[in-house]
Amino acid sequence: MGSLPLDALSVRPLDPEAFAGDSHAVVDFLAEYYRDVDKYPVRAADLEPGRLRKLLPEAAPEHGEPLDSVLEDVRRDILPGLTHWQSPSFFAYFPMNASAAGFAGEMLSVGLNVVPFLWAASPAAAELETVVVDWMGKLLGLPSRLLFSGGGGGVLQGSTCEAVVCTLTAARDRALARLGHEAILRLVVYASDQTHATFQKGARIVGIPPSNFRVIPTSADTGYGLPAGAVREAVERDAAAGLVPLYLCATVGTTGLGAVDPVRELGEVARRYSMWLHVDAAYAGSAAVCPEFRGYLGGAELADSVSMNPHKWFLTNNDCCCLWVATPRDLTAALSTDPEYLRNVGTTTGTPAAIDYKDWQISLSRRFRAIKLWVVLRRYGAAGLRAHIRRHVTAAKWFERAVAADQRFEVVVPRRFSLVCFRLRAVNDDVNRELLSAVNESGRAFMTHFVVDGKFVIRLAVGGAMTEMQHVMDAWDLLQGKADEVLQRYYQL
Repeated sequence: MGSLPLDALSVRPLDPEAFAGDSHAVVDFLAEYYRDVDKYPVRAADLEPGRLRKLLPEAAPEHGEPLDSVLEDVRRDILPGLTHWQSPSFFAYFPMNASAAGFAGEMLSVGLNVVPFLWAASPAAAELETVVVDWMGKLLGLPSRLLFSGGGGGVLQGSTCEAVVCTLTAARDRALARLGHEAILRLVVYASDQTHATFQKGARIVGIPPSNFRVIPTSADTGYGLPAGAVREAVERDAAAGLVPLYLCATVGTTGLGAVDPVRELGEVARRYSMWLHVDAAYAGSAAVCPEFRGYLGGAELADSVSMNPHKWFLTNNDCCCLWVATPRDLTAALSTDPEYLRNVGTTTGTPAAIDYKDWQISLSRRFRAIKLWVVLRRYGAAGLRAHIRRHVTAAKWFERAVAADQRFEVVVPRRFSLVCFRLRAVNDDVNRELLSAVNESGRAFMTHFVVDGKFVIRLAVGGAMTEMQHVMDAWDLLQGKADEVLQRYYQL
């Protein structure tokens, strides 16, 4: 029997029976969606702006409607306009993993719906977070100084962008406490031309002048990693000009090419000039659960902070970003507020036993993300998560070999992790753009691009929870067929 419309006079928003019925209906709907997700065009089939506004009423309904009517509208009107991130043929951007355990953890988080901004507001939620971030840090081989058990500590943010703003704020305030607030115009931030743009955005947000953001060039000679020597030279020039080197970002697995910066060498530069070193491992940090990839984080003991996103490649539904800091007091000094109505009574704040996580983030309110990550770790275990990562790396290795064996194509940079960057050789960028468009418009796969050294590059990022080797092989068959078509047109012109 379908769900009934709601009478405004009899609405009971959290009636247990209605909660159970509606939840089962949504779970059944999603189970059907995942069974059939590979039948949808991977990228939204209809890209016309304003399409949905034409389909929906101009105002909200006066009276409540049955849930089955709502779900039918989702099926008819919403799903065709989505890009299906959980499709096994989604190879764009980086993965945004979902899993049964991640969904179960998300249901617990949303269902319990606590707001653990203070320890006293939900003690178990705060304490579980301290446990989970230490678990994660140990799984990735992070140094003990970044863990609660070693004097540091961690927090679950919503995204890398939030982690960046928080650490930039902490670095800024640590420096200004010594130099005076007027020195903010002298502070300088350093990153590479491969570093995610969120760092420039974050620097602007915390008041660093755009002219004080140094973008250090990289090259194929260094695998597009950030050369420590070039950073040192830039820092020395700035110091000689009376500027203050503040913050240095090292990336493990850049967005465009999957490049890895030399963390240890950059850490030594940062130490020498008293800069804050942040290690951004948003995507590739997940791979460090496998011992063979842990070396990429070598030198993290020199970092002031490290971040990675379990919601990218670690089977944890969005949103969930781990941020570890070596000196929590730097973070809390910059972000804490202490109005009377938020003071814990009978607790000692600032210790792992009584963390007030409101002082570790931008916003006051926060979600119970820890239970979601905890369920993922409990359900799959380290062995299951390693197998998940290795399966995708194996598929990416196969794809890289297939590309290299086809004389029409070239691998632009050696594969790292599960990202392969390639292009048609001996033709112009327009032909490669046409190839990518043909692949994406087919609906059978979705990939994105990057531009490096003036070349248009196609990216294939393997990492979907439902992606198997066969899907990668099918994507290669699709690419070969579309390459035949676009090259035939090119050579006929």
